[in-house]
Amino acid sequence: MLNSEPTAIIETRLAHGMHRTATSLLVEAAGRSTVPSAALAELRDFLVANLHHHHESEDELLWPMITAVEPGAADGLAALGAEHVQLDAVLDALGEVEICDGVDRAALREAATAVRDLVHRHLEKEEPLLFPALRDHVSPEAWADFSQKVITTSPTEAAHLMVGFFDEVGTPEEVELALSGLPEAARQFVPMMRTQAQAGLAALRA
Repeated sequence: MLNSEPTAIIETRLAHGMHRTATSLLVEAAGRSTVPSAALAELRDFLVANLHHHHESEDELLWPMITAVEPGAADGLAALGAEHVQLDAVLDALGEVEICDGVDRAALREAATAVRDLVHRHLEKEEPLLFPALRDHVSPEAWADFSQKVITTSPTEAAHLMVGFFDEVGTPEEVELALSGLPEAARQFVPMMRTQAQAGLAALRA
């Protein structure tokens, strides 16, 4: 059973858990020669696309939504937005690393570590500011509208991995809540995506 927290906090915590887990996994997997290059490239591309999309959705949609109701949050959110510029730089560097058989993975691990460390530090700063704002200043209707916009613009790169990471960081009820906003045509593929994600994550942990 879901707790009494607002949907906004549940879904945000799920996304943040995914980002923490995925960025850590890429660093770990890049250090193991047993992990196939294709699996590393898939996770890298998923992370770069989804982290860009996540913070752009915050900067362009969520921060203005919050500050329209609570102007006092503007300075703190602006500081988080400034860190998003730093995140863009390390994500771009990660996206440029060559990943293929026979290529040394030291550069990949270094770039992945920079992303992981920044993401983890950023979320530690963001959550104490964002969670109270979501609880106190974002209505369920406003969140539903924001969430739907995020879903409809989400990148498609290795989208199955999102289902797999959600399963790892959330309860079944939380995952069902987060995926309930998917179009019906997409929801029918969730079981297949879950199976595909399990195989991909197993390869990354080989």
